[in-house]
Amino acid sequence: MVDAVFDFVIGHFNTVAYIILMMIGFYAMTGKTNLVKKLVGLNIFQWSIILFIVSLSAKRDATIPIVLAGPDHVTGPVLDAADYVNPLPHVLMLTAIVVGVAITGVALALLLRIHRQYGTLEEDELRDRVRASG
Repeated sequence: MVDAVFDFVIGHFNTVAYIILMMIGFYAMTGKTNLVKKLVGLNIFQWSIILFIVSLSAKRDATIPIVLAGPDHVTGPVLDAADYVNPLPHVLMLTAIVVGVAITGVALALLLRIHRQYGTLEEDELRDRVRASG
């Protein structure tokens, strides 16, 4: 039984690593009270999902989906659709990276504004100070 679990973990090392990263990010988002730590957890969670999807879309012995020119520079080798890498997951994850960087930038600007206004980034202290000022 132990050997089967060990073989599975070694055989699917990248998947196990991404799941561990995902759980670390999820714990940081839900278990921490500092807003910066929550933002770092969000980034770890997001990057684990991006890496997981890109690794799932990887394909051995496949080529890029561009028509390759043959010796006569007109036609290339005839390939089936299974011989090509699907570019859609990579393009979607590139978009997710751009959106994630933008979200991180906006969140950092908001955290800076919150810290200037209330002097802390701890949730409990912020809740007390907002109630006291409002």
